[in-house]
Amino acid sequence: MRGVKTLFMQTKTIYIKSYLSILLLLLYVSTSFAQTSLSGKIIDSKDKTPLPGATVYFPDLKIGAATNADGVYQIKNLPKGKFTVSVKYIGYSTLSLSIDLVGATYKDFELSEGVIESKEFIVTGVSQATEKNRTPTPITLVPKTALLQSSSTNIIDALAKQPGISQLSTGQGISKPVIRGLGYNRVVVVNDGIRQEGQQWGDEHGIEIDEFSVNNVEILKGPASLAYGSDAMAGVINFISAPTANAGEINGNIIANYQTNNKQIAYSGNIAGNIKDIIWDARFSQKKTGNYRNSYDGKVFNTAFNETDFNGIIGVNKKWGYSHLHVGYYHLNLGIAERERDSASGKFLKEVAEGDTAVEDAIANANDLNGYKLFNPRQNIIHTKAVLNNNFVIGSGRLALTLGFQQNQRQELADVLHPNQYGLYFLLNTINYDVKYILPEKNNWNIAFGVNGMQQTSQNKGIEFLVPDYALLDAGVFVTAKKAIDKLDISGGLRYDNRNETGKELFLDTLDKKTSASNLFATQKFKAFSTSFSGVSGSLGATYQFSEKLFSKLNISRGFRAPNIAELGANGVHEGTIRYELGNANLKPETSLQIDAELGLNTEHVSFEIDFFNNRIKDFIFPVKLAAIAGGDSISEGLQTFKYISGNANLIGGEALMDIHPHPLDWLHFENSFSIVQSVQLNQPDSTKYLPFTPAPKFQSELKANAKKMGKILRNAYAKVEMQDFFAQNNFYAAYGTETATPGYVLFNAGVGTDFVNSKEKTILSFYISANNITDVAYQSHLSRLKYAAENYATGRTGIYNMGRNVSFKVVVPIRIKQNK
Repeated sequence: MRGVKTLFMQTKTIYIKSYLSILLLLLYVSTSFAQTSLSGKIIDSKDKTPLPGATVYFPDLKIGAATNADGVYQIKNLPKGKFTVSVKYIGYSTLSLSIDLVGATYKDFELSEGVIESKEFIVTGVSQATEKNRTPTPITLVPKTALLQSSSTNIIDALAKQPGISQLSTGQGISKPVIRGLGYNRVVVVNDGIRQEGQQWGDEHGIEIDEFSVNNVEILKGPASLAYGSDAMAGVINFISAPTANAGEINGNIIANYQTNNKQIAYSGNIAGNIKDIIWDARFSQKKTGNYRNSYDGKVFNTAFNETDFNGIIGVNKKWGYSHLHVGYYHLNLGIAERERDSASGKFLKEVAEGDTAVEDAIANANDLNGYKLFNPRQNIIHTKAVLNNNFVIGSGRLALTLGFQQNQRQELADVLHPNQYGLYFLLNTINYDVKYILPEKNNWNIAFGVNGMQQTSQNKGIEFLVPDYALLDAGVFVTAKKAIDKLDISGGLRYDNRNETGKELFLDTLDKKTSASNLFATQKFKAFSTSFSGVSGSLGATYQFSEKLFSKLNISRGFRAPNIAELGANGVHEGTIRYELGNANLKPETSLQIDAELGLNTEHVSFEIDFFNNRIKDFIFPVKLAAIAGGDSISEGLQTFKYISGNANLIGGEALMDIHPHPLDWLHFENSFSIVQSVQLNQPDSTKYLPFTPAPKFQSELKANAKKMGKILRNAYAKVEMQDFFAQNNFYAAYGTETATPGYVLFNAGVGTDFVNSKEKTILSFYISANNITDVAYQSHLSRLKYAAENYATGRTGIYNMGRNVSFKVVVPIRIKQNK
């Protein structure tokens, strides 16, 4: 542990010295730039009235401004060049366009009522902010309003309603993202500009991100991103924090949330400012939940969790660009529901210590079920990070430099005789780096090139072992280009990755404690290995705007994923999967070839989008059960033994979305979506034909009414009803009892909300009520791991069911300390 602390302190010292040096240098250099500014007025396109509170924001520069009571805005200290600007106002369609900044620039904007996302910009997987419909990669945008108007127990749960997105869950506290049927570390999660590294290969390893710190989310589907390297085979989920405060302002908010099903109590507060180009933002959040309930199981024992988070940003915004230091602390304690049930009553059992050596089973009582207490088995997770994001304007080009350090501590505690003694304890340190140069736009060409990667070390600090200590060194070089030719946009790029993974040997004595190879009674737990993987990724696609209303996309991409440490070197009981796992050091990297096609329509009355994909994966890695030499199953430590092998797979499917908003009933929206994926292993018998944890087809329908103004104090009011129809999943991985079929089910949800304003039209309070599973349906998601928990002998039902009816009450109170007049 002393070595880890030394590494952390050295890294911290380097970051502080580097940050101060860069800051002093750039403060000096900034005096040589000429004054450039953007100002103007934002009005309603119909009645030409000013829109106070509308925002103008440069995503590539992380600087913006809001309009005053007369609809006037002004942004100073801007660099010269061509940049994408986004103009937003609640209840109006977003406007995104490029502006050539030369000296004092004046630009008025007119916004139209509506919520169409066709003009939204994206920042994920592109060299500079780009209009969503002018990039060939399939992208889903989740705005801040959608996050506020929904109820969830974690940030991945909040995204699972999106078409093509699912969650692999273990109760309410652990959710892993699944994009078009692929999950685990085939999905790259990005936060604060770097990829999140938290042992994401494990079944019971969730995402360590505070949901209240997320402003909006961009989901890139497929391996088309060249900016993130190995592992982004399924896609990228980018959690984006709130924009920096407007110049001259200090503000914040307080958020409180209560949920009825699990008695969740959550609150979060932040304060942000931008004074004399110094920006800061600090947020503190806490959350605690009790055990959730459903109509079949009642309260589900040991599904409670609590969470404490802190996130902060400090930096400068100048004419030369910006430099921001992000820091974060995430602490999660959660119980895991995997206990047996009483054979007579079907009630949940808990382990009870009898003296110092004996353990007995007892029925969980009302106090155990109704409180917030956690029992073993449970997890204790701490994730800390520091990220330095820099963006320097050099002439007409830009240099983006990101450095990050993360530490993930994951402890699993299961011994009731020693309740605070961890069994598994993974300590993961990761250093991320990313250097990218964006060339000046010339003849409608946008070109960028760079290098990024990470250095990683992982140690076993516990007394149980699943994977060896290991070191990882990852590096990739890439180049991307985009060319605009009138209505046609062509973009693509190439990337080369190299990853080296080294596993350390481990010997155990007769008491299963670490020892040396010289011990005559030692047994070898892990063999040392060192292996390198390299691969080429590529993408080429185009979009064509037939008109202002009709567009199309076509993209072909090649993905690459190196095997993770569990696939290469596991040798132990994986509690999350209830099996003994063996790695395979001879595995090859996965490669994929995917085709995406999209057609979209945006009119005054209807918005429509249909996406199709076909993804062929070579050397797809998956576990198979081993047979004993004498016949039957191979058993290790009382569990069936599985080993990772590879084969070929094909995933095919798509999404369709339709939003009907008939004129003149602009306040009414009827939104519908359908998503489906079929995942098969090629040349396999029926029992192993389908990939495990493939989400069932999903149809969603929502009727929503909006009102910009109701009386003197209500603004931006809405009411909605929603139906979610999850089809039966009869295509499942049947071999070895890994999966079973899942019947279909239908959930009904509803929600209402509004802003309360004062006499000056300033929001003083926002209130949201949402109800999920109104009819209290008892169901099991096909991607719920609790579906395979112990049988309830009193009812004959196997596994634990998902959450029943849940009503969420959410309040957001804005804080205004200083406003720019």
